[in-house]
This record gives sequence, C-alpha cells and structure tokens, in this order.
Amino acid sequence: MPEGISLFEEDFWAINDELNRLLQGTNARTILLIDKAGQLITSSGDTTSLDTSSFATLSAADFAATSQLASLIGEKEFSTLFHQGEKENLYVCLIADRVILAVIFDQRTTLGLVRVKTKNTAAELEKIFSDIFSKLEKETGPREISSDFTKAAEEELDKLFGL
Repeated sequence: MPEGISLFEEDFWAINDELNRLLQGTNARTILLIDKAGQLITSSGDTTSLDTSSFATLSAADFAATSQLASLIGEKEFSTLFHQGEKENLYVCLIADRVILAVIFDQRTTLGLVRVKTKNTAAELEKIFSDIFSKLEKETGPREISSDFTKAAEEELDKLFGL
C-alpha cells in the first residue's frame, strides 16, 4: 500500500456515504464516480448488468467531447449532461473540475428530482475532493487523481470486504 493512503480512507467513506444518500434520495439505479481520465473511482447501487470499466471510459470521453462542443460555441464547459433513453436515463455532472458523477435512473424517479439532489451531493463532494486535492498537494505537489490512487483505493476496499 502506498505510504499515506490511509489519510484518504475517511474521505473515501465520506464519498461513499454521499453517493449512497444520493442513491436513496433519488431512487436511482446506479451512481458512478469517475475521474476525467476514465477510471472508475467508486460506485453505488446496482452495477451487476453494467460493464463499469467501459462505462467509465466512455463517460469521460463523452464529457471531453461535449467540452469541445461547448468551446466551439463560446462556453468554457457544460457542467452537466443529460441523456434520455426509452427505459434508462443518464445525468452527468462535473465535480471539482476533475471528477465526473454519473447517475443512471429510470421511470421510478424524475429528472427534476435527480438534478436537485445531484446538485446538493455535488456541493458536498466538491468539499471532500478539495480536501483530498489539498492533501495530495501537501504530500506530493499538485497532480490529478492518478490510476495509482484509484488502484490503491480498490485494494483497500478489497481488504476491507475480504475479497
């Protein structure tokens, strides 16, 4: 385990608590937290029928492509995206300019409820990630969330749940 990773365990559980609250509050099916490089950080809800690795990669690419579209029309970036399907919908927002929050939901809830609850959760997650980025900068200087951080977080989860 990388030295200092235990500093982030409390943050990790705070993030999961926020995702679980959002899942409960919206009655969404699945919530995923993804870094802008397309790595899954964590998820909440039902992921059994979802290829989370591909979903994370494609979500990051979708957000990057949409950011380029925003630039073409003079916007800095679109902070939220919404995709509507016949059965499933996807609401995506950017947190702390580095992390993507994706909410997959169906007819059991409404877009309005998802938007309001996600906005509140995003504000809380923004605080948590600001703290994480501050800790990272103090330890190693400024950087993005790396795949090493994601891998270490996954290893810690595996240890905690005996996987």
